Amino acid sequence: MSAEFKTSKPIYSQIADRIIQQFVRGELSPGEKLPSVREMAIQSGVNPNTIQRTYGELERLGVVETKRGQGTFMTEENDMKRKLRLDIQQEMIAAFIENMRSIGLEDREIHESVNRFLKEGESGHD
Repeated sequence: MSAEFKTSKPIYSQIADRIIQQFVRGELSPGEKLPSVREMAIQSGVNPNTIQRTYGELERLGVVETKRGQGTFMTEENDMKRKLRLDIQQEMIAAFIENMRSIGLEDREIHESVNRFLKEGESGHD
């Protein structure tokens, strides 16, 4: 999982986002045990304190559950994956709309562009 990190967002938050995305995509299953803090720190190339903070944030969000002496596990709550997927979707749409408006497009133009893109695909754009 070792990867580059953006300077615009805390590393623990970026790692948490990656874990959430893996869960939403089905790469991590409900109830699956995550690597230990030390193992994840080595895999990610970060300090163990960063992973401890990541796991703490994920637990606060209800995405993982820490079982004393056993480790950290993905939640088994039935609706969590669906909720996380909807949250990510809303964030992506909001960022997209904000970017399109920042270049001066009106909502109608954004809508038309999206429809055209979905009909023609990427190959239809020169």
